[in-house]
Amino acid sequence: MVTNFADASSDKSTSTTGSSQTTRGKVMHAVLSQGPVSAATIGKKLNLTAAAVRRHLDTLEEEGLVEVKAVSGSQRGAGRPSRRYVVTQQGQVELGDDYLGVASGALSAIAELGGAEALRSFARNYFVDIEEKFYEQIGEDPTLNERIQTLTAVLAQLGYAATTRRAGRAAKVTTLRAAQICQGHCPIQELAGEYPQFCEEETDLFARLLEVDVRRLSTMPTGGHVCNTHVPLGRAAHASLIAASGTKH
Repeated sequence: MVTNFADASSDKSTSTTGSSQTTRGKVMHAVLSQGPVSAATIGKKLNLTAAAVRRHLDTLEEEGLVEVKAVSGSQRGAGRPSRRYVVTQQGQVELGDDYLGVASGALSAIAELGGAEALRSFARNYFVDIEEKFYEQIGEDPTLNERIQTLTAVLAQLGYAATTRRAGRAAKVTTLRAAQICQGHCPIQELAGEYPQFCEEETDLFARLLEVDVRRLSTMPTGGHVCNTHVPLGRAAHASLIAASGTKH
């Protein structure tokens, strides 16, 4: 089960408490999909003051659902480290992993009876929904940028809290520029930590769908705050991305 915090509601939606719970759910979802993220950024996204956002973040932090990650000056320019928020492992668990005990036992049996290839085949088939939805939504003769945006949209639809970020904007060499597909939620985080074949198959799938070599910069099962996939753009892909965004770099 994947909880959609963005749609969180309360039986007392007309009361102050209900409204607060709904807003807190939206703040939680913003951290999930955008983290590491600052209170100010969340405030702009939700049309709230940074102070109001911090009150909700303080509550979520007390509940063990989010934590602070200090971003150094080298990552954001000169100045003091910035407080950015990410979802904790407990927060990921509360999003839904009741399947874990049963699934882990089932995979152990698959590996014992069918061997490594049977386990890998199971992991590959787990991601079939991503592939099917991708081809349902992608247009004809898509550019790499369109493939990236479609894959990100599909992942978001399936509960992975996915977003796309740009990397290497300041690089003078166009081929050094890249996109990063960030997944703020992994529905099988604990399971993938025990069976890395899931992350390997997901990475292979991304490479096939995007038709370009990709590499994982971080994964939640190995301790990352997000699953971050690096997608090199190259000259043609970068030009396409700029045209689609309507910006110049």
